[in-house]
Amino acid sequence: MSEEPGPAAGLLRAAARELADIGITIQEAAAHTTAAITDRAVLGALPRAPAAGCRAGRALLRAVTNGRGLGYAPAGGRLGTLAARLGVLAGAESLAVRVLATSLRLRIAAVALDHPELTGDPMLSRLIEAAAADRDLEAVRALRALIKDRGAVRTLSELAPVFGEVLALRALLDENPLNDTAAWQIATGRGYAGADPVTGMSNRAVAALDTGEGAARRTGLTAAESRRLSSHGSLLGFLGNIAVIGTTGRAIIQSVRGPDGVVRHVLQAPGMRAGQPDNASPQDLLGAFSSAVLAGSPYSRALIKAVGDYGLPPGAELALIGHSAGGAAVMNLAQDAEFCARHTVTHVVAVGSPVDFKKPADPRTWVASVTNQHDIVPTLDGQGAGGCFDLHPGWYVVDYFDSTHLFPICHGIEHYIANLADDLPEARERIDERFAPYRGPVVRSQAYLLFDRVPSPEGFPFLTVPTYPADTPAGTVELPIRCRDGAALTAYFAADPAAVAGLLDESGLGPAVRIGGRSLVAVHAAWNRRTSLGGYHELHLGVVVPDPWRRGAGRVRPELLRGADRRRSGSLLAGSVVDAEIVAAVAPRLWGGEPYQAPLEFELGAGGARVVAGGPGDRILTLGGALGPGLPLGDRDLVGYARHAGGALRWSVRTRGAGRAHLAPRVRLTVGPSAHPLARRLRELGLDGARPLLCLSAASRQARWEAGVPVLLT
Repeated sequence: MSEEPGPAAGLLRAAARELADIGITIQEAAAHTTAAITDRAVLGALPRAPAAGCRAGRALLRAVTNGRGLGYAPAGGRLGTLAARLGVLAGAESLAVRVLATSLRLRIAAVALDHPELTGDPMLSRLIEAAAADRDLEAVRALRALIKDRGAVRTLSELAPVFGEVLALRALLDENPLNDTAAWQIATGRGYAGADPVTGMSNRAVAALDTGEGAARRTGLTAAESRRLSSHGSLLGFLGNIAVIGTTGRAIIQSVRGPDGVVRHVLQAPGMRAGQPDNASPQDLLGAFSSAVLAGSPYSRALIKAVGDYGLPPGAELALIGHSAGGAAVMNLAQDAEFCARHTVTHVVAVGSPVDFKKPADPRTWVASVTNQHDIVPTLDGQGAGGCFDLHPGWYVVDYFDSTHLFPICHGIEHYIANLADDLPEARERIDERFAPYRGPVVRSQAYLLFDRVPSPEGFPFLTVPTYPADTPAGTVELPIRCRDGAALTAYFAADPAAVAGLLDESGLGPAVRIGGRSLVAVHAAWNRRTSLGGYHELHLGVVVPDPWRRGAGRVRPELLRGADRRRSGSLLAGSVVDAEIVAAVAPRLWGGEPYQAPLEFELGAGGARVVAGGPGDRILTLGGALGPGLPLGDRDLVGYARHAGGALRWSVRTRGAGRAHLAPRVRLTVGPSAHPLARRLRELGLDGARPLLCLSAASRQARWEAGVPVLLT
């Protein structure tokens, strides 16, 4: 474990810093001289004294292209800039570039004193030397060999201490003029690299893709999370809270009563959320990038909204703590003059974050930066373990390494907590000493779910419909039932026509739709994970019937694929099972009749489907197997009929969510030994052991159950 470089490493870094200063001085001198002579002296003299102007031009050309002098050093001005770019493409080097490259090599040598594995490992050494010598083909081969031998993650972890220096060397010495500015920024420590040092693509252009005004919504914590939250203010306690809420798109604010009785507040921001590079959360990959590159981002703006909602008194003292992208986001808050005018930002602690080129708006704000030298994330601003510049003399910087070199393990918040607790006692005590005003009992905690932009109401617009109360034996419920997240499977079987006809005789509906002389029967199962009545499973058996008012041969019509508001055909309900008492109570209002209550299981995934009704000792049915390939299918509404007071009750379920049609499913329906009425009916229909003709599946859908409507059939 180390925090400070050794004497030899310090000398090498001091020399590297001096060379970097010399390099930038040479570049500036060349730029100013070339611009002045080319734009003013030469161009101005040509019309008045062509001969003298030409001689001056030749002298200037010799001065700035002589390899024994400045090397190829034109820069600045219109002609100088053009000449510089052409020279780079031609492979010419200037003295300034050579000096700066030497500075970078010295930095790598300095880091290698603390990290002997960089030069002691033949494969790592080969890659670094090839990149430093501008041997592109060899560098590519060395990198491929490393990745093949150790994988991309381990390769990046081992290169992390000199990652910025290697990239800057590569950018300085290649023939791509677009990445030169980024290389100079990394090598001289004068600012965040404005472009990708490999391709030259603008970082700000990429970061600008992360748009949104930022939004925050109060959210609760689970009972387990609440128990794990720290009840007392401390550095490890606050970092532990970040670990508790994790990278779930949330942040947390706490109020702490200090030793002096004053209540102060602490904003705690986690790092990047896993998942798609760009999603509704500002903690996505694009949000992490923009938080590091820009002075403001949707992440920081969302945090500002959270602080505003929390209701801090004007001028209240506030500490900001963040990990990874969260550290960059809270530093953006600290450098926001308007935010600091409303709140007194006393402390900022950034752990594993790229914050080297951010600066608090209030000079009284105390800043601590804690970085593991094998953590690649803090180097993304171009300054890593090999940096030789003291960018923030007033900050408390903990730059260390331990035996864990593997990324992302060394980047995890749990790993940083363990390092501070066990390996960096002096650093922990120093930060805790500065946090003395925040050492006290936590008197309030509030978590926030963060968004890029203000989210629409959940389920909008499909689930935002008028509701009304309905009395049931189990109490009053709100109709229609809205399902925010669920999954469903419908399997169509060919059943015994005689048995089906017996079901239809007293219904006033029919005949059943037929396929090849057999009647069409549907088994529908659903797992409604989040509904206005809670989560529950349901299963229905129905006979597919055509338009009750246009009875014919019972052919399958395209009308079956229409939405519920335009469909006349549907399924005559022959039996239902649910596993929630409240749903059984409201079922007569929804689809008529009283369903059976029994245990239900539902699984639907890429491997297939499995539906089980009934307990182990009273199995009603099992429907399962591979679904096979599926064709995309749009929203699939359900329409059904049930016997009702001499007529029928027409019910419907509106759905939203992409589904799939499986034309050759390898699914089988097995009826259990149960004496349950539904099991008996399935056996009568000849469905025990049957395979479906067609399956429709929806792994994720929203649904809305409307109350059934009585209709007259005669």
